[in-house]
Amino acid sequence: MFLAGPPGHTLLRLPRLPLLLLLVQAVGRGLGRASPAGGPLDDVVIERYHIPMACPREVQIGDYVRYHYNGTFEDGKKFDSSYDRSALVAIVVGVGRLITGMDRGLMGMCVNERRRLIVPPHLGYGSIGVAGLIPPDATLYFDVVLLDVWNKADTVQVSILLRPPHCLRMVQNSDFVRYHYNGTLLDGTSFDTSYGRGSTYDTYVGSGWLIKGMDQGLLGMCPGERRKIIIPPFLAYGEKGYGTVIPPQASLVFHVLLVDVHNPKDTVQLQTLELPPGCVRRAVAGDFMRYHYNGSLMDGTLFDSSHSRNHTYNTYIGQGYIIPGMDQGLQGACMGERRRITIPPHLAYGENGTGDKIPGSAVLIFDVYIIDFHNPADPVEIKTLSRPSEACNDTTKPGDFIRYHYNCSLMNGTRLFSSHDHGGPQEATLGANKVIEGLDKGLQGMCVGERRQLVVPPHLAHGENGARGVPGSAVLLFEVELVSREDGLPTGYLFVWHEDPPANLFEDMDLNKNGEVPPEEFSTYIKTQVDDGKGRLMPGQDPEKTIGDMFQNQDRNQDGKITAEELKLKSDEDQERIHEEL
Repeated sequence: MFLAGPPGHTLLRLPRLPLLLLLVQAVGRGLGRASPAGGPLDDVVIERYHIPMACPREVQIGDYVRYHYNGTFEDGKKFDSSYDRSALVAIVVGVGRLITGMDRGLMGMCVNERRRLIVPPHLGYGSIGVAGLIPPDATLYFDVVLLDVWNKADTVQVSILLRPPHCLRMVQNSDFVRYHYNGTLLDGTSFDTSYGRGSTYDTYVGSGWLIKGMDQGLLGMCPGERRKIIIPPFLAYGEKGYGTVIPPQASLVFHVLLVDVHNPKDTVQLQTLELPPGCVRRAVAGDFMRYHYNGSLMDGTLFDSSHSRNHTYNTYIGQGYIIPGMDQGLQGACMGERRRITIPPHLAYGENGTGDKIPGSAVLIFDVYIIDFHNPADPVEIKTLSRPSEACNDTTKPGDFIRYHYNCSLMNGTRLFSSHDHGGPQEATLGANKVIEGLDKGLQGMCVGERRQLVVPPHLAHGENGARGVPGSAVLLFEVELVSREDGLPTGYLFVWHEDPPANLFEDMDLNKNGEVPPEEFSTYIKTQVDDGKGRLMPGQDPEKTIGDMFQNQDRNQDGKITAEELKLKSDEDQERIHEEL
């Protein structure tokens, strides 16, 4: 793109002597040469042998034109040519600066139109001619191609070729813009293009960095919009032109695609696309968040997407782990919310950009879907959904054996596990590290028949690594219903008495009184105590296995029978161990 201000080079001025068309002579009417039909010409003969399909403007009196020509006599001998000088004629028409025949012959002409003009002597150089170059009473033949036309009353012409359905922002003065362009002269001759350099043209609008016409033509443009901007010379490079590519007094045509726009004073812009009902907590600085996103430039070009990796982006917010604009834009979000975050470059990757997909000074747009967030200090959130109507005196506590139904999902509703898939309730002993810590805590203090909703942060669930079917750092949502509860046994106990044990325990257990208790007698005795309500086994395990473990513990020499010396209550063992330690 060409900057405003003096160019480094100017085109050579046209020599004065050969400019026959600029010599205005006071000539008489004269009889002139014969016309092609044999008689004298009264007026200019115009042959329009190439007319462009589109003609947005025709030459009128007072217009400034630029054109090329070849001038010959009737016999074809050339007397003058702008091509030989490699310089166009640039002049105002219809005000007496050209020979009358040329003034008349250019009227109504379109850019890129080609005409053959036959100018009789009385409309050319008359009976005087030009000494040594054009004889008296010469009929002149001109082949003319018009390359440019404008008027001092002209303004910048803007044609909107394509406008996006949604306009995020319109260009205003002092904005910084990035755009692509093709620049041509009015006749279509290309002089520059940003596409050939593989990068946008980046500049401020209305701050003197651009030619005045471009400053005006970009105003009100939307990102993604395409415009055709026609700029008259006095709002472009004027009489001097620019280097060797833009001649003096040239109108310029730009086809512009606006890529993005921002202002150095811009802040992050937030747009809520979808807000789930019942948002009880919004993200704050210090939270750890999991979210999906699509990242695009302002013209819609996608540069990154977490969806393509099938993995959320996981990070702390408000602590400098991500670009400042995203740090700001994610705060205040709800779980399940969809929001659009528009980030100006000074809060993104700045003037340098990053990688090969985010150019310098690029505005970034993120469409974000918040999966979940938590804080490392978060406890389990417990919400009671329903309680049984009857009074509840016994609630769950560590050590209790419980049966419960549950549904487990991610916070976005993705279903993970359910006890209903297994045909029966889940079983667990609270406080025995059989379930994740957050679920264990959430199941305590419940009544049979109670329903709860539990929100379990990842540090009380499956942590950063997750588990099979559970993503890392995932917040889990449980709906639980307590089906039953049984008092548990103290740690290390497989069986407890409801009252004091029998004073002669071995004698009672030795059913055949032979001084030995084999597995069959041991099992029969323990089952009888349970059936009579005198004791109970550890809940939640196969009774046969539990009794078998109890027998193995008492058969200390592992000879398949228990003697009176081997049989000891656990309470007695614990007391002996204390004495040994003392």
